[in-house]
Amino acid sequence: MAGRITAVSIVDAIAADLRSRIFSGELGPGHTLTETDVATSYEVARPTAKASIEKLVAEGLLDRGTHKTARVVELGPDSVRDIYLARAYLESEVLRRLARTKEVPEAARQANRDIAALRTGAPLDVIEPDMRFHTSLIDAVGNERISRMYRSLVGEVKLCMVRIQSLHLLDTALIQAEHQKILELIEAGQGEAAADLLDEHLGRARERLVSAMGGTAGPEAEVPSELLPE
Repeated sequence: MAGRITAVSIVDAIAADLRSRIFSGELGPGHTLTETDVATSYEVARPTAKASIEKLVAEGLLDRGTHKTARVVELGPDSVRDIYLARAYLESEVLRRLARTKEVPEAARQANRDIAALRTGAPLDVIEPDMRFHTSLIDAVGNERISRMYRSLVGEVKLCMVRIQSLHLLDTALIQAEHQKILELIEAGQGEAAADLLDEHLGRARERLVSAMGGTAGPEAEVPSELLPE
């Protein structure tokens, strides 16, 4: 039997390509995108180009004021902290709730196995399974609105993750080890311990990125982990 084919609109296809170019760094922070440029590049009408741009504005990947040219967002230390704080609020409560039933989604286990199996250092190779790990935990709660809220952050979260991986701020082995421990704590019904480890996990990434962006890192940046040998 042939596999299912998903129809993608022209707007979605253009947005997907632009999104990929932003995450790969081809379109860096501050890069401008006009409706005319997009329409010419993809050989589409300006309304289609405008809709594609607005889609990425809604995802937080492009910034556009009224009647202004869209630009790839430039995240600063304050924005990074806001993004990670929003993540922490949602994800911590999700871990507590999953631990009540000791439910560990198979999708999260598989995502972490995929991280462990990585053999390249390409930033996007790490980001895809890493993001999949976190979203699968969110989705396991089975609340459509929580999943929708979390996905409203995903674009900005990925921008942060691209910078973290490109600058080699985190050891992939540590990411995988902390993910594994979080799953074990959920399965053991230890929701608070899982939430505490998540705070450490996200805090280390957040504050190291803040420092790399010229801000002053908090103490979370250098919190040692007992999960990897010295």
